[in-house]
Amino acid sequence: MSEFHQSTITLIPRPRGFHLITREIVDAIPVLADFDIGLLHLFILHTSASLTINENADPDVRIDMETAVNRICPENSPFIHTSEGPDDMPAHVKASLFGSSITIPIRAGRLVLGIWQGIYLGEHRDRGGRRQMVVTIHGQKK
Repeated sequence: MSEFHQSTITLIPRPRGFHLITREIVDAIPVLADFDIGLLHLFILHTSASLTINENADPDVRIDMETAVNRICPENSPFIHTSEGPDDMPAHVKASLFGSSITIPIRAGRLVLGIWQGIYLGEHRDRGGRRQMVVTIHGQKK
């Protein structure tokens, strides 16, 4: 019989950039250990931040990711929506490029990520503040 768990977690505020948040997520959902098999779905409740999975070992990757998205969508682009500051509309574009959700398999109470994979928060505002996520687990308990 399958079961569900859903909760909302709040991440600590971070500056603009890509941040490895795997440990923070796992620590916030101790019920994960109760699931033998299933799926973890993360959905961020913001339009100026994103979620993605990428390299979890070399911190230079996070710097290069930020450099790359700033080349794709620089703040000096001629945007019409500017009322919330010069970092706001580029943040919306970047969040749309990466997306607002990810799904990760669960096996034996743990996330099934590749050896070099980790969960990233893409913080696309200079000061995005505390970010909230809905965490949904669907699966079979042990």
